Formats: sequence, C-alpha cells, structure tokens
Amino acid sequence: MSGDMREKTALPATGRRRFLIGSALTGAAPLIARGGSAGAAETSLANDVRNPVGIELEINERTYRLNVDTRVTLLDALREEIGLTGAKKGCDHGQCGACTVLIDGRRQLSCLTLAVTAEGRNIVTIEGLDGAGADLHPMKQAFIDHDAFQCGYCTPGQILSAVSCVHEGHAGSPDEIREYMSGNICRCAAYPNIVAAVSQASEQMGD
Repeated sequence: MSGDMREKTALPATGRRRFLIGSALTGAAPLIARGGSAGAAETSLANDVRNPVGIELEINERTYRLNVDTRVTLLDALREEIGLTGAKKGCDHGQCGACTVLIDGRRQLSCLTLAVTAEGRNIVTIEGLDGAGADLHPMKQAFIDHDAFQCGYCTPGQILSAVSCVHEGHAGSPDEIREYMSGNICRCAAYPNIVAAVSQASEQMGD
C-alpha cells in the first residue's frame, strides 16, 4: 500500500476521537433506551471504574498508604501511585518478566498481582535491593561486571528474578540458570551475559 493510499484511508485525529467516544457510549444504549440519559450513563460508567479502598503496602522497608481501585495491579500502584518506576510495564500479560518484584522473598509478576492482595506482605523493588553498606548488591554488581544488559529495559526484572533464582537454589549450573530464568525475556538477547552474571553473584551471595 502506497503512502498516498494510507493517507487517504487513515482517520483524522478528530475522527478517531469521535469513533472512540461513540464506541464507549454504545454500551450506554440500553440505559438510554430504558429512559435514562447519556449523562446518567457516563456517571454510571465513572462510578464503576473508580471503587477505591484504603490499603497499606510495605515496600522497600517503607509504608505507603494508598486509596486504589480494587482492580489496580501492583505494577500500576508502584508506578502511578507511588512513583517507583523500576518495575517496567512490558507485555502487561505476565509473559515477559519486566515487572518482576520480590514479595516475601519470592519473585512475583506485579502486572498480574492485585495491589490489594499485597497488603501486609514484604515487597522489594529494584530501588530497594541494596548491598552491605555503600556497596551494590552482588547481583547488581555482577550485571555490571558482565555487561548483562543492553537497552536496560528488562534489567530490573532480570535482576530481581535472578536474586530469587539464587535463593531458590536454582543457580547450580548454566543450564539450570537458563531454565529458571526463562520467564524473563531480554529482547536484546544478552542471555549469555545474564547467565554469567547470575553464576558470579550466586558465589558471592553464599546460597
């Protein structure tokens, strides 16, 4: 298809907005048909979207008090409500591992975890993964030593998953590391470097 044809068939920005608004209001048609109004339908939709509850999250040894919708994921709470953007939104379907955090010491996909279910649990993000004193955590240092990242987008999730992989006792060999890190995708394909980094950190972490 030529560029000219694409320009002719593409909807203008105002056309796209009208289409999206019209699509959203289509769901209000039954209410309007029963004697309601478009305004009442919009109010009903707005009330359905926002159903806040108060929760307390223990993150990186700090307590955060939030009012969030019961359907908000931990990933969105971290990024949008608290400002901890280390956990990345990659696929948002639990398939890439970029959003990995530690909950009670175990790796969890924050995009598939509701924020309300994490209340009362110990959450660690990449921002809270520290070493002894002023030193970097051994896993962070190993990723630097082995250049185990390129664009860096997946790196926070890779590091936290790697820490859990070591604690779980699954870093005994390169093959085992590859198997138990397979849920974390690196689109830059730095996998050999990641395996080397996990091997080095495993020795230093003493697990």
